[in-house]
Amino acid sequence: MDLIINNLGIIIYATLLFTPPLLFAAMGSCFSELSGVVNIGIEGMMTIGAFVGAAAGHYTGNPWLSFICGGLAGMLFGALHALATVKLNADQTISGTAINFLAPGVAVLMAKALFNSSDTAPLDSTSKIPTLFADTFTGGTVWDNFLKNVFSTYATTYLVFIVLVIVWFVFYKTRYGLRLRACGEHPETCDTLGINVIRMRFSAVCISGFLAGLGGACVTMATMNQFRPTSIVGQGFIAIAAVIFGKFRPQGAMIACLLFGMCSGIRVVVGSNAMVSAQLISMIPYVVTVVVLILFVGKAHVPSANGKPYVKAK
Repeated sequence: MDLIINNLGIIIYATLLFTPPLLFAAMGSCFSELSGVVNIGIEGMMTIGAFVGAAAGHYTGNPWLSFICGGLAGMLFGALHALATVKLNADQTISGTAINFLAPGVAVLMAKALFNSSDTAPLDSTSKIPTLFADTFTGGTVWDNFLKNVFSTYATTYLVFIVLVIVWFVFYKTRYGLRLRACGEHPETCDTLGINVIRMRFSAVCISGFLAGLGGACVTMATMNQFRPTSIVGQGFIAIAAVIFGKFRPQGAMIACLLFGMCSGIRVVVGSNAMVSAQLISMIPYVVTVVVLILFVGKAHVPSANGKPYVKAK
């Protein structure tokens, strides 16, 4: 029984550890997709955010400033994507693919330039995102260990759920959210009502990049202690799958991200069993992603104007 409780606690801890990067990126994807702009460049925006967060933490020693810098780096590449797709009417899929190649390339180039020809960016332990309630549960019993695994996690875990509530409120309780969703469904109608569709979409894609950058910074500043070219390894695409699973709603994306995070937690627990191949274990989150897409992609309501460039009538 103690072993079951201990393993359950480890799975919950790993779920809460791996979920925030996915959920930040998924909320960013919701902003872009609901405005009518396909953003498959989430992966690249997460990568540049992961590098800038680690590099800023190395030089400043301030975890929260570095965390914001990671978000701003993602926003910069979000602005590039918005410029290409919203202003210049470029193909959204091609632009997102270009971001996914450009951002990691810039990150590796800067890492080699700043850190003695290495492609990694180290991060001191004092510059990492702090943990909360680490000293609250110290009894040493199995239940104390379980509660410690559940509650003693990085501050970004609590922050991401606060941001989720804010994003939900913005989408469904504010004029901006109503106009944003309308631009993704009927941009021509919005234009006739005096809503600046170009401005709304541009802002949404920039916010998308900012949140994706925060997700990338979570990886290097909480999950890991350095940036590596493989730090993100498909998490941006998993976040996009979570948005599809969640029917382009932040609350649905949260459930999907928790599911994918739990898969990573199971991978950690099963990985301690030497009888199971490590390669098979590492496939768990990606196999679940493919299965979810097969089962739910046809049921998701995609915004009517999603992926369609909007040219303002003259």
